[in-house]
Amino acid sequence: MGARITVTLVCTVCEGRNYKTTRKPSQLGQIEMKKFCPRCNSHTVHKETK
Repeated sequence: MGARITVTLVCTVCEGRNYKTTRKPSQLGQIEMKKFCPRCNSHTVHKETK
């Protein structure tokens, strides 16, 4: 079984790094999720960063 990679999710609006999650190394592309941002006080798109 392969190890999972830890990635940080950053808000696309305020650039706040709010969440950490994991993903498979074989997964192509970056993760995009709609999550709650406490700095923006709303649900915004969060993208993967290293």
